[in-house]
Amino acid sequence: MTMQERSPGLRARARAWSMMTLLLLGCVPDEPDPPEPAEGRSPPSTRAAAATVAWSEVDSIDVDAFNADLEPGALTMDVGVYFPSNLDPGFDLVTLPRVMESLRAAKEIYAPTGVQIRLLWVKTGELDPRHFAIRSSEFPGVPNGGYVNMYEHARRHPSIPTQGALDAFEAIIEPTPEAHRTLFLVVLQDVFYPFTEVAEGRNWTVKSVRTGGLSWPTYSYVGTMPERFRGVITLSNLKRPDRYRRTIAHEIGHKVMNVSHEYRETHPGHEVYADGGLMLYGDGEEIPSGEAGRWHLERLRLSPFLYRLGADGAREWNADYREEGHYYDPIYGEYVVHFDAAPPIPEGW
Repeated sequence: MTMQERSPGLRARARAWSMMTLLLLGCVPDEPDPPEPAEGRSPPSTRAAAATVAWSEVDSIDVDAFNADLEPGALTMDVGVYFPSNLDPGFDLVTLPRVMESLRAAKEIYAPTGVQIRLLWVKTGELDPRHFAIRSSEFPGVPNGGYVNMYEHARRHPSIPTQGALDAFEAIIEPTPEAHRTLFLVVLQDVFYPFTEVAEGRNWTVKSVRTGGLSWPTYSYVGTMPERFRGVITLSNLKRPDRYRRTIAHEIGHKVMNVSHEYRETHPGHEVYADGGLMLYGDGEEIPSGEAGRWHLERLRLSPFLYRLGADGAREWNADYREEGHYYDPIYGEYVVHFDAAPPIPEGW
């Protein structure tokens, strides 16, 4: 009996057995795999996009009063605040009054540098709860073996934002022509930042730190953060007095100075606790200048996030990054520090 002479039921069963055989052999053609992401980029999302937030301005915040002391012609940074209205009832580590107090403190800290903060708006709205807690970056794959310093290593192996983080920013950040020049203070319940460190001997381990604030700086996310999100700063803990006095100024510093935790003779690191400079974990608020001060003031005043108001009221922006904002980006000229790496493990391993 030929196949054409078999009953429809037999033909169906034959096709099913053939398909099962192919499945077992791994030979069944399937949907084409999505293209591999380019190196240093996040893969495309397979999740349904969350709805964007319907933001509205907080009437109780007097933006004009906050900006009353702005001086025409002075270097200025624009800041907007996003504070979700539906955070979990048990979350009290960030409140809107603390955000505003920390932002006012930042104005005081930056005033001696001749740089002023202009508040654009403070907005609230319901955020998809999936975005309340995010992991900032993909787990780092290549630890720094100690042959180049932290900034050079970050340029070769930049942090890559997770798709969850990008989805959150897509829902939160409103598209505007100057979004890539604006600093966005975004309140979330938790942002975890993964990093590598030596566990023992020649073994590395990956850890995740629960951040109180995270600046998502371009010296770390070199070319991996979509341009319109590059001004995001997340805030998750302003409860302690030392946190709400310095946190926003410190995180802004990572953006506008484009440096890590460093100060004078202290080379940069993930967590550096000491007093003195604004960019360390401690009580300091100094933004030093000159080579001895690691050029912090000079780098601040060159930041692409800064502008001057022209006579016609138009913003005259500083030059933008030329090489995606790594620490040694050409816009900084001589205002960089070249330093040797510290070997992470003993010689003779």
